[in-house]
Amino acid sequence: MKKTIIKYSIPLFSSLALVLTVFSCNRPEAADDARTPYVIPDSLIKTLVVDTVKTSNITDAIKFSGLVDFNTDKVVNVFPLVSGNVQGITVVPGDFVKAGQVLGVVKSAEVANYNSALITASSNVQLTTKQLAQQKDLFKSGLASQVDITNAQVAYEQAVAAKIAAEKILSINGNSTNGEYLIKAPIDGFIVQKNITNGMAIRSDNNAGLFTISDLKNVWIQANVYEGNIGKVHQGDSVKVNTIAYPDEVFKGRVDKMMDALDPVSKTLKMRIVMPNPGYLLKPQMFATVTLDNIENKTAISVSAKSLVFDNSQYYVVVLDAQNHVQIRSVQLISNNGTTAYIQSGLSPGERVVASNAILIYGSLNS
Repeated sequence: MKKTIIKYSIPLFSSLALVLTVFSCNRPEAADDARTPYVIPDSLIKTLVVDTVKTSNITDAIKFSGLVDFNTDKVVNVFPLVSGNVQGITVVPGDFVKAGQVLGVVKSAEVANYNSALITASSNVQLTTKQLAQQKDLFKSGLASQVDITNAQVAYEQAVAAKIAAEKILSINGNSTNGEYLIKAPIDGFIVQKNITNGMAIRSDNNAGLFTISDLKNVWIQANVYEGNIGKVHQGDSVKVNTIAYPDEVFKGRVDKMMDALDPVSKTLKMRIVMPNPGYLLKPQMFATVTLDNIENKTAISVSAKSLVFDNSQYYVVVLDAQNHVQIRSVQLISNNGTTAYIQSGLSPGERVVASNAILIYGSLNS
């Protein structure tokens, strides 16, 4: 980056020095707004960004303080389904897990009982199947009645139903036949909270989750809107988000929801923004600055904010005419949203101003 700056700064300063050398002897003692125009060489013009003065609607940049948060629609809490002792926990907060991945093992007497119940139910099915067959053979020989067959049929159907129930209960609890319950991730995502350790005894009636897993492909930005700005923010408005962690990165999103009640302590209205999170750069609990462009029903002369030079409590621009003559001119500013500056006086639509390295040119012409 430094090499790039040096590469373009040396020609720029050399050209400015040449211009000043040629015209320094002829510079008149004039007022601030009536300077003798200087000619910028074509070689220097090619390196400058030139902006054309125009008339546009005034857009104010409203800033809000916010915080990155989980998208609660994409967060899953993993609760214990059985009691037992925990083993085999290897994941930690921040780890990415896949759906179905084993997060730990619970040695559980409950699961062993579920397996035992299934074995018992399977045996009952075998027994009632044989008893039903025997009753049918006896009925053919005249040694059993229709009632005996009906009773054997009912016993068989009840045994089958008990086996199906035992299979489903064991399936819900992992289908383990050795008394182990496998804690599995229900979704792809990041472990954002962990309340379990190896050797820990857990109970199925514990209301605290073992793990919290979040899909951070998109996140929420919770921002505070003061009363004076509530009327300027609308659902669906486009916003830009900056963070301390990535000062040169601008994230774009939209206002997803405006809450209906003010916070009784801060007296602000909560605004929720849904943000895509490519590369998982945005982390929950990061501080964020939300910028919303509010377009007013007023027009004004506008130029690029990069064309402004602030000196001696006054704003200036470097005006460039068709012959590449430059002139420093003071302007009265209405507002500046960081991208566009709105001018009250000092410029006219159609004029051209230097919008890159303006401060270098301004400083050289005033030296």
